[in-house]
Amino acid sequence: MSAAETESEEIDSNLIPAEAEASAASLDDDPAPVKRRRRRRSTTKFKFVPETLEMRERVRDAAETYAENLDHSRAFSRDELEVHGRELLQQLELPEKFLGFTMVMIGNFFWKRQFLAIPFERRMLLLPHCLKHAEGCPAEYTQFGLDCERCGACSIADYKVRAEQLGYKVLVAEGSPVVLKIIVSGYIDGILGVACLNVLEKAIDKVLIAGVPSYAVPLHSGDCLNTTLDQSWVWEVLDRYEPLPQKPTTSYVPLLRAAANIFESGFDRLLPPIRSGTQQTQASPVAVTEVISRDWLQNGGRRFRPFMTLAAWYAASGQKPLASGDETPEIPDAVASVAVAIEAFHKASLVHDDIQDDDQYRYGRTTLHRSHGVEQAINVGDYLIGLGYRLIHSARKFDPEASLDVLDSMSAAHLRLCDGQGAEMAFQQRPDLNLSPLDALQIYSLKTSPAFQAALYAGLRLAKHPLAETDLIAHYCRHAGVAFQVLNDLKDWQTDSENKVVSGQDAASMRPTVLLALALKHCSDDQRQQLQQMLTVPDLDGDAGQRAAQLQKIYEDLDVFERAEVLVERSRERAEELLEQIEDSRIRDLLRFFTETILAPELPPTMLEENPDLLVQLSTDPNGSSSLLPIIGG
Repeated sequence: MSAAETESEEIDSNLIPAEAEASAASLDDDPAPVKRRRRRRSTTKFKFVPETLEMRERVRDAAETYAENLDHSRAFSRDELEVHGRELLQQLELPEKFLGFTMVMIGNFFWKRQFLAIPFERRMLLLPHCLKHAEGCPAEYTQFGLDCERCGACSIADYKVRAEQLGYKVLVAEGSPVVLKIIVSGYIDGILGVACLNVLEKAIDKVLIAGVPSYAVPLHSGDCLNTTLDQSWVWEVLDRYEPLPQKPTTSYVPLLRAAANIFESGFDRLLPPIRSGTQQTQASPVAVTEVISRDWLQNGGRRFRPFMTLAAWYAASGQKPLASGDETPEIPDAVASVAVAIEAFHKASLVHDDIQDDDQYRYGRTTLHRSHGVEQAINVGDYLIGLGYRLIHSARKFDPEASLDVLDSMSAAHLRLCDGQGAEMAFQQRPDLNLSPLDALQIYSLKTSPAFQAALYAGLRLAKHPLAETDLIAHYCRHAGVAFQVLNDLKDWQTDSENKVVSGQDAASMRPTVLLALALKHCSDDQRQQLQQMLTVPDLDGDAGQRAAQLQKIYEDLDVFERAEVLVERSRERAEELLEQIEDSRIRDLLRFFTETILAPELPPTMLEENPDLLVQLSTDPNGSSSLLPIIGG
């Protein structure tokens, strides 16, 4: 076991399962985990494609046979898929360097029949633009990407033209981080994708476990200038449609769509405007707060917390399992209102947090305090809190007692969030070199876990599920929330045009992150002196970038990033171990999906994410075509 893993064990064993309002709770209250899995390692050495067609076909054919014996009632996680991949490689007596390829093949045949049962007009063809000739490609870039139709010099045009004739939506892209977002938008139900193993690996976490029928053809290498593929494998499924002879695998896509619909078609019904109902009244000064608040609440963000409430209620109330192509389910207004309240509280906290941290961007646009002023932004945050409580009160018609319990849960989460945020600001005002990793993790558990817990509890309580009466969900959310927040700290060191301007912005402001705490724990006297100067000097020559660079150097020298990654895996493992105690398989599977989704690796924002209006072009472009062709990341 590495030093980072040993340290993680020590910290993790001290994480308390409930919030500190139970003042007598000790750091040893959390029971020791029953089992431990290995930390996820770098997967680079597993991303080799077999060199010959004969070997690739051997793996593919074996994967088809193997997949026939799998349980098709639910989607699997990446970890489960890896287990299947290793087992098949062992059967074939092949080296583990082909693990990624084998996993893709098994996933293909798990989903193939369900993919073929999707009508062509409900499918997406995802192609990488690296298939074009790197030298001398005559196709021009238009506002919609590569204009392949006037070219025909490479395989992109062949696939694209045939797919569009059939009714596919076509996306020529470098990667696939927005595919699930496109599916949730309601335009497609399945994906036929061509990509390198690097891209396919990143898609597995968020697409496969969500229950999206997908079929992938791996490129032979990750070399964008000289890559090839087995073209016949694309043609084998591109123009085939076969009705499904078996019950489809369950999927969360319809519920993801239901969460999106609440903020679109159902928003005015659940939350009718009071002062801004007409264009004339919107111009009135007394309508300003409502206009800004409704816009902020209705637009932006992934709406994952409302989805958690809807999905928990749906599973806990015994509704029929859903598949990817099913109609979006009807959600009772009371449940939907509580889901919107969850988002209202969340976005209120973001408005206030952005003010406290003076962040510049949120959801790809200027933060409210920078666009409307600090005073107005504070007022909008307060208004959203009021909306949240009004929405929960409206659920009393559904179940008065449940509504009161949800209200109590929300208020407790609100108080814990303020405690965590207050602790963070107190540290920034009075920096303490004795900050320990456990101190930082306890702040994390206050800032992040309560919102997750409140969202899940609301759905379970409204469905009268017995799990709502236990502490298991609170314990699970504590570990999942800590892992999520540590990942967020690691993400701070990536350029993020959606919410941050430069890498290390959170770190440069010297917030009490676990990264800083780990550095303080392991630093030398000279490094401690540097950290002390950064903590006590408000601004380093007015250059936050210089401060971040200096801090990054210390973090790298002390292996802080690696140590934090181990903490993520430990917290994740403990969360997953708690799930094994849940007897209700539908709730257990939902929480597995939740874990995989929030703890999946993040990719940088893409052109499509920064320009959501492009989704409209999935239904039609100005020329009447059904394709969408932005060059993602290009």
